Amino acid sequence: MGTQSETLHKKGGPVRIGMKAWPYLFMAPFLLLYLAFQIYPILYSFVISFTSWDGIGEKQFIGLQNYVHVFSKDIFFWKSVGNTLLIMLMSTPATIVFGLLLAVFLFNLPRFKSFFQTVTFIPYITTPVAIGLIFALLFDWSAGVVNTALIRTGLLQEGINWLGEPLNARLVTSLMIIWKYTGYHMAIYLAGMSAIPSELYEAAKVDGSSPANTFFKITLPLLAPITMFLILTDLIGGFKMFDEPQLLFAGDGANMSVGGPDRSVLTVVWHFYDVTFATSRFGYGSAVAFSLFLIIMAFSAVSYKLMKKED
Repeated sequence: MGTQSETLHKKGGPVRIGMKAWPYLFMAPFLLLYLAFQIYPILYSFVISFTSWDGIGEKQFIGLQNYVHVFSKDIFFWKSVGNTLLIMLMSTPATIVFGLLLAVFLFNLPRFKSFFQTVTFIPYITTPVAIGLIFALLFDWSAGVVNTALIRTGLLQEGINWLGEPLNARLVTSLMIIWKYTGYHMAIYLAGMSAIPSELYEAAKVDGSSPANTFFKITLPLLAPITMFLILTDLIGGFKMFDEPQLLFAGDGANMSVGGPDRSVLTVVWHFYDVTFATSRFGYGSAVAFSLFLIIMAFSAVSYKLMKKED
């Protein structure tokens, strides 16, 4: 028996096959759940994007009509794309600059570095519901903290309707995004600065380089790949923006309409949510979602080429 067992083991028999099967058995629960709750819903959504379906009745196959309507007739879809890009242009550069400046400041801070890192990073892990409530209270027209402070200091005679005007609404949304994501950018930049060899800074100091010259000649160029990474992730995350503007304006009684005043902060995901669940057009909503996927893929491809060119 012992000889037969050794022969099976040497020839890759049941013993060796059993050893190879164990990793797949451990992976099976995750793979099954991933297939059931990730891959299958994506494929199913793609299928129903070619149908007209209200979520209850029978599906009616209509081919590419949903996609044709998205790209040629849905003015709110393109308005949401423009709003999303505009809000990103208003928030992304400031978030990157503030995150970099905070990282440089904390990197050279001799004491209380961990405390300030934690305080700066807290907004990133704060729930969107709390953030929307905070900014709705801060920028409320009648009793908001911002208007009250500006009036008491004499800078304004009457309060500004922050959440009732299109430009002001985009500005408040951008400020919310800057406040939330600056800490994340700071943490990424701090990790990148920690990887820069200290010998470079020591050599620059011996050569008499000023702090500003060292920053622009050493730190900033070596952080360029991280900056490109943050721009790319901000671009993808910006197109998925939903919680911030939706919660901000859902909490303001004067602006209960979809997308805020004049739909000025209507994002693509908010538009998808509205057409899918508010009007029960699940087929068309799926087409909007996959149209957004195509736009993100296009912007990601352009960003990837720019990153390769930069490298």
